[in-house]
Amino acid sequence: MQIFYAPGIKGTSYMLNEMESKHCIRVLRMTKGSLIRLIDGKGTFYEGEISDPDPKKCQITILEVKYGFEKRNYKLHIAISPLKNTDRFEWFVEKSVEIGVDEITPIICKLTEKQSIKHERIENIIISAMKQSLKALKPVINEPLSFDDFIKQSVDGLRMIAHCKSYPERVKISEACKKSDNAIIMVGPEGDFSEDELATAVNYGFTPIHLGTSRLRTETAGIAACHSIYFINQ
Repeated sequence: MQIFYAPGIKGTSYMLNEMESKHCIRVLRMTKGSLIRLIDGKGTFYEGEISDPDPKKCQITILEVKYGFEKRNYKLHIAISPLKNTDRFEWFVEKSVEIGVDEITPIICKLTEKQSIKHERIENIIISAMKQSLKALKPVINEPLSFDDFIKQSVDGLRMIAHCKSYPERVKISEACKKSDNAIIMVGPEGDFSEDELATAVNYGFTPIHLGTSRLRTETAGIAACHSIYFINQ
């Protein structure tokens, strides 16, 4: 059964936007009475059927509503440096959404080579990954923040910073974070965080962690962090 993104859905019917309507009717060849699934990005999952197969404004009749669909008992916020290779950063976004992440903040560090992201494109990647992985809650992609501005924020959860240096001393992520903990994990750029950045993060209450013995690329480290938190909570 196909899944469509339906922001702002309420009541017993919903009209798909023109892009989703065209995909539904012209590409997938769905017709009146075809069953589809909808997600609202707020955690609610819907099942419905096509009542008016208009390729510009397809009308859906809602048959069933599931609130808090696959709601997790923890929240995960990944703060990660943008990458010079845009495709690699976008790959991280896609896979982290599929695994399970609630919020992503691009952080500009001393060794960050690229200072910006394509926000609209990232939003579209998030929506596509949500539909692919049956997620009803849409992760937040924040605007880029400087390293200093990010660590000074008031955030709810256990603060961790992943790095590859020998100092400050690191612990396994499974030793720092327990099941049901809300987690904030910082992942640095290629070349890692600077010594000053690490010292500052520790002063602001971030626990230094490692993600294993291998030296990982930034996007791989981000995925490893997501996957680690996922397994801790199984």
